[in-house]
Amino acid sequence: MADNTSVRPFGMKDKIGYMFGDFGNDFTFILSSSFMLKFYTDIMGVSAGIVGMLMMAARFVDAVTDVTMGQIVDRSKPTKDGKFRPWIKRMCGPVAIASFLIFQAEFAGMPMGFKIFWMVFTYILWGSIFYTSINIPYGSMASAVSADPQDRAGLSTWRTIGATLANMVIGVGTPLIAYETVNGATVLSGPRMTVIAGVFSILAVICYMLCFNLVRERVEVPQNTTKLDVGAMLKSLVTNRALLGIIAAAILLLLGMLGMNGMSAYVFPVYYNSASAQSMSAMAGSLCVLVICAPFASRLAAKFGKKELSAVSCFFGAAVYVVCMIMKPADPMVYVVFYTLAYIGLGMFNTVIWAMIADVIDDAEVRNGVREDGTIYSVYSFARKVGQALSSGLIGSLLTAIGYTAEVAKNPSAYPEILNSIFNLSCIIPAIGLAAVAAALLAIYPLNKKRVEENVAVLAGRRKV
Repeated sequence: MADNTSVRPFGMKDKIGYMFGDFGNDFTFILSSSFMLKFYTDIMGVSAGIVGMLMMAARFVDAVTDVTMGQIVDRSKPTKDGKFRPWIKRMCGPVAIASFLIFQAEFAGMPMGFKIFWMVFTYILWGSIFYTSINIPYGSMASAVSADPQDRAGLSTWRTIGATLANMVIGVGTPLIAYETVNGATVLSGPRMTVIAGVFSILAVICYMLCFNLVRERVEVPQNTTKLDVGAMLKSLVTNRALLGIIAAAILLLLGMLGMNGMSAYVFPVYYNSASAQSMSAMAGSLCVLVICAPFASRLAAKFGKKELSAVSCFFGAAVYVVCMIMKPADPMVYVVFYTLAYIGLGMFNTVIWAMIADVIDDAEVRNGVREDGTIYSVYSFARKVGQALSSGLIGSLLTAIGYTAEVAKNPSAYPEILNSIFNLSCIIPAIGLAAVAAALLAIYPLNKKRVEENVAVLAGRRKV
């Protein structure tokens, strides 16, 4: 890596560039988590249970690929572009192409065996291989951009802004374009989804390249040349209470957040027969994150602590959904209000969580004397994928259990009991998920405000020596 004295100081370019990195990530991640289940059930005719099981089974592959990529990153030599940035440039094309291949509506008429094979092949190629190979270096890079905790908190906030903007584009735009009215029912169009996936893949590459060109690494992270001891590495990870706490919270966060996003593809167009309400919910939630969470989360976290803020906000989001289930609003726009309030709750945690990962990495360095950004981030990334899988697997299994098929989407009024179950699931899944996030943070995660400040002081003292 180039001499740090020749690198411009940390500033807005880095924040905007890092924002574009997660913008690029979520053009494929949110598309998959929000619409893949819907696409394969309604367009390809695959059982929701089978799709959900695939998403869960793929995580066993990730258990190997995520940690392997973390080790590759930690053991790679820094280049003139840094240690982590080069991976973004290398892998942005493959991850975008793999995402596009998932949504190929022209295969809808193929035999079921082929459609399931195609689904398995493309999903693992995208998520377990290419997404892993770009997301882990991107997430690990935050520690190398700046050593200042406030700068890292800023990167976390701007990363959340990037994810929110992607969610706005995908969540607002996709329902308005992808759905069409057939015999009075709001149904998904396969060919439109293929085109949308292609456009998003192109936009993902553009965002990744903006990230590569705008962000600079300033903290030199040396190549890890120690002999790999798998047993010692696993022991270090499983005895790291901070890491275990953030893993538990991440899995449950994804369960709640993707439960909201995943069920919105059913509760709005099927239960409420309103694609526009689904679009409005994404717009309202995203705007609240940008207007409320992004400006205030870092300030509140600085005053009260990231752990403390996150636990309270997630309890709030869970309570909102409990009230919604009790009231059971008939107007879809009233449901949108509940959705938006709950989104503010999880948005506060989601805004600071990336800074919390840097806190976990710092805590491990204080305890062990070794910095393993890539390995720790890869384990965390795997946890997020487990949360995604559990969410998709749970939604798919429950939809199958209540009797949902593509026929329900085409003629929803003929299945009132299934519609009622869809509404209940749309409230129960995120309510349980968000409440469990708060409980995990309070019971397991040890890095309160005081502990984080102590770790920062210890590391600052070591680096001066």
